[in-house]
Amino acid sequence: MYIVVVGGGNVGYHLARSLLSEGHEVLVIEKDAQTCERIGEELGSVTLRGDGCEVATLETAGAGRADIFVAVTDHDEDNLVSCQVARHRFEVKRTVARVANPKLVPIFHRLGVDCVVSSTMLIMEHIEQEIPTHPLMHLLTLTEAELEIVEVRIPPKSAAVGRMVKDLSLPAGATISLLIRRQQRPQIPTGDTVLQAGDQVVAVTRPDMEEALKQVLTEGSR
Repeated sequence: MYIVVVGGGNVGYHLARSLLSEGHEVLVIEKDAQTCERIGEELGSVTLRGDGCEVATLETAGAGRADIFVAVTDHDEDNLVSCQVARHRFEVKRTVARVANPKLVPIFHRLGVDCVVSSTMLIMEHIEQEIPTHPLMHLLTLTEAELEIVEVRIPPKSAAVGRMVKDLSLPAGATISLLIRRQQRPQIPTGDTVLQAGDQVVAVTRPDMEEALKQVLTEGSR
């Protein structure tokens, strides 16, 4: 595959080195001349000095034949713009962007970036797997379908405890698809399944309904 990487910092350098070791064709676009020189000395002729947000630079890089376009600069705005130019001007089928600010992840998705990587969110998810600090954890984002797969732990004081699934006021489009209960096999719940404190449920929901789903499953009665 031909992969274009915008940003020759630590992330871009190590990504390019790993991709090259697997036999892919890689081009790194980087503004800084010294960084280009350093990468060239260590990885060979795989750099192009220029601005990955500019059409002319991407045209020189041959973005039109790229299988994957990756933007990993230190600037979220540049990563977004370069991915949009690659998608809309050069019709690159797969775009990947690094994001420093996790609040921008849904915005990147809405603006057409296929895969958004937030190191903050990745680290938090690992922490929450070991030491649950939040009742709702993201498992997967289905970008094209505009859906989120989340895991929710039912706290003891939740109004959902002791209620059947069919009696819950779940937000529109939300579905509880799996129930995990301690010392029992995971089960696909039915409408008559009664939720218990400590249950872990895997649900599918629209991103804009995520907060409403969390309230139904975790908050006490009002």
